[in-house]
Amino acid sequence: MSKIVRFVPKSERARTRLIREARAIYDSVFPPSDPAREQRNKAFASHMRSGADTDRGEGDLS
Repeated sequence: MSKIVRFVPKSERARTRLIREARAIYDSVFPPSDPAREQRNKAFASHMRSGADTDRGEGDLS
């Protein structure tokens, strides 16, 4: 079977990384106490990660 490879621009990877870092900082200052909010954050993070993981195989370049 063929495999589809999506090339993600470096700027998009940087944007995704910054969003992930900002969420981690926010959650460390204001711990989530709403279980529904935690589920939304996890769903969003997995969506962001799945898009970021389809790059050219380069790891986090930070």
